[in-house]
Amino acid sequence: MRLLPAPAGSGIVFRRTDLDNFEIPATGRNVAKVSYATSLMRQGVLISTTEHLLSAFIGMGIDNVIVEIDNLELPILDGSALPYVQAFLAVGIRTQRRRRETIRVLRPIEVREGDKFIAVYPGSGYRIRYSIDFPAPIGRQHTSVDLATDSYGASIAPARTFGYKADEKRLRDMGLIRGASLQNAIILGARGPENGPLRFRDEFVRHKVLDLIGDLALAGRRIEGHVVAERAGHAMHTALVSRLLKDRSAWELAHVPVQAPPAEEEIPAVAGRALSTPALIGA
Repeated sequence: MRLLPAPAGSGIVFRRTDLDNFEIPATGRNVAKVSYATSLMRQGVLISTTEHLLSAFIGMGIDNVIVEIDNLELPILDGSALPYVQAFLAVGIRTQRRRRETIRVLRPIEVREGDKFIAVYPGSGYRIRYSIDFPAPIGRQHTSVDLATDSYGASIAPARTFGYKADEKRLRDMGLIRGASLQNAIILGARGPENGPLRFRDEFVRHKVLDLIGDLALAGRRIEGHVVAERAGHAMHTALVSRLLKDRSAWELAHVPVQAPPAEEEIPAVAGRALSTPALIGA
């Protein structure tokens, strides 16, 4: 995989170099399926497991980039977005002259499914409050983050994906999690993580925030508003994007100054696999 700078206004675009450079913009209209990961499809061409890279782009303030990839699945790396963030900072993030265009939420949009809930409300910044409730040993966890003021690289990017050891055979029989291992996911047994220690006490809910940021990137622009999620997942994240984009009266395009990228020393030095190809980023 290789990341290339893109002109202002380009957005995030995936390019399948193995299929004559076929391009798939990272927008809600191209969402294909959302089970244990988020996939995009255009004219039958698929890109899967997009959420971690998209999350890193939004979290680090990258608006315009071309993602070249020669197969249908993005690398899982260590199960977090941290290796991406480290690669961005290693090559630098350039501020472009055009002001950033955001989706400013004007009125509430809510999605409910039984006891699951996700919504976005008007508000300054990009605030997220997420609650989860999983079987033991996770239980209930809550966290909040404001991407306008908090360090994504330090507080969200290192959080890894997770799964239960008891579910492994069933999921593999379904053709899922084929690449899962102790090196790219937190594996949970009856007594807790089998490959600890955790990077955060509440790493599980932080990873759900990471996923949410990546899925909401499919709105095509960074969101200006307050997001609240209760036991949601990829399907509900992308359903919120769809409902928001369809209701043009619920938002407006706003132009805001682009803040300087975070300093490299803000990012924790957690061991992780580097990208196989150096990233070249245009912010």
